[in-house]
Amino acid sequence: MGIYLNPDNQDFYMSYNDDIYVDKSMLIEYTNSRLNKASRFICVSRPRRFGKSTDANMLVAYYSRGCDSHELFNALKVSKLPDYEKHLNQHHVIHLNMQEFLSDANSITEMIDIINKEVMNELLKEYDVDVLRPSLKNYLNKIYNDYKESFIFIIDEWDCIFREYTEDKDAQKIYLDFLRDLLKDKKYVSLAYMTGILPIKKYGTHSALNMFKEISMVSPDPIEKFMGFTEEEVKKLCEEYQIDFDEMKAWYDGYHLNKEVSILSPRSVVFSLMDRKFKNYWASTETYESLKVYIDMNFDGLKDDIIKLLARKRVIINASKFQNDMTTFQSKDDVFTLLVHLGYLGYDEETSEVYIPNNEVVESFVNSIEDSNWGPVSESLRNSMNLIQATYACDGEQVAEYIEKAHLETSILQYNDENALAYTIYLAYIMARNNYTMVREFPGGKGFADVVFIPRYDKPAMIIELKYDKDVDTAIKQIKDKKYFFGLEKYLDNLLLVGINYDKETKKHTCMIEKYSNQKN
Repeated sequence: MGIYLNPDNQDFYMSYNDDIYVDKSMLIEYTNSRLNKASRFICVSRPRRFGKSTDANMLVAYYSRGCDSHELFNALKVSKLPDYEKHLNQHHVIHLNMQEFLSDANSITEMIDIINKEVMNELLKEYDVDVLRPSLKNYLNKIYNDYKESFIFIIDEWDCIFREYTEDKDAQKIYLDFLRDLLKDKKYVSLAYMTGILPIKKYGTHSALNMFKEISMVSPDPIEKFMGFTEEEVKKLCEEYQIDFDEMKAWYDGYHLNKEVSILSPRSVVFSLMDRKFKNYWASTETYESLKVYIDMNFDGLKDDIIKLLARKRVIINASKFQNDMTTFQSKDDVFTLLVHLGYLGYDEETSEVYIPNNEVVESFVNSIEDSNWGPVSESLRNSMNLIQATYACDGEQVAEYIEKAHLETSILQYNDENALAYTIYLAYIMARNNYTMVREFPGGKGFADVVFIPRYDKPAMIIELKYDKDVDTAIKQIKDKKYFFGLEKYLDNLLLVGINYDKETKKHTCMIEKYSNQKN
């Protein structure tokens, strides 16, 4: 048992023994299926807070000969697999956390030298081998030749070089060449599993590590349900802790990896359950200033597209051109693709569209924009709280004024119908996201209400009917005549009816607000 060669299971034990643990052990079914095959190289990239290191530590605990992990895994789902015992603690494992090595070095070459020396030192304690040119690769080749023993490589934070040496292309290439020489076409590799935030860096038309199956937030198959906490898993936790599941989804869900799987940020879910409150836990591990750097790059109207995203629109991107680093940006597509990998955007693989996934991330965007040089847009977001208060006060004139500002200051949301008007409403009321679930085309009575604000706390519910080139009286009358308040019975004592119209001739908004009363409608 060593630090790097055949480590113990203590790191995984601490996760398993924590107050909240979600069983992700069936990931091992997939890694077992790749053992000793040409497709034995796996690189899994996903954002911070999404459990990468926990999974890596789990694989170490399962495979490593340096420990006995029966007590840990016998109660987990993986124990039901037919090959469970066959692989449990039966493999030689080399576990490398690249961030730790990088922290001990002043350069990439020094870091590689430390890796070579540390791991070779442990190998030589276990194997009596000698090579003419000492290097980790050569020792492993010799061990395989003399002992016929292979190794599982678990490499965590593999991409830290590209995050900390962002501009040093030579250092990045030296590092990639080191990994290629260590792993590619080597018989002593029975499995290589790497984790990081970024996919593998591309150079020219090929990658130095093109033998890896890349699994990411852009292309998550075949392990989508292991990329975070699934809705089913979080629902069970919410039932156990008696926490509102819908509220949890609004804050931390939205990463729809395919039609069947949507994942939530594990760290945020756990902290929310432990604190018994919903808030932005993102800021404790990732400051919004880092997001600001990217959204202030106004490639090809990137800012305009971010306004659309805040207004709940989706934006089509080409994710295939991204160079998998944090500096090589040729277009807004590259910036948006990086934001997907960082967790700031969700990605729909079928439609190639990005979107803002949840309230936690919306808050990061709002904070970044408010402190940026976006001028009128920043002011519009700050006005959102005033707009909400004006709505509560039934001040239709003031509401119309704030919506007018939101539209004029975000003119890329062009009006041509009531549907387009709804995007401006979403943007104008963006600060309401913490207290409301906003529903488009809400089914109620004899039709569908344009926008309904369903409160999560002690706020008034709101039915908003939108009109294009008509009048607000018609909007309020339609709410009443079609009884859009059906389905909102428990809010009738605190319900606002809001009619908003846009006149295409005057280019002005008007608004009328009524408190619902139990009179005949």
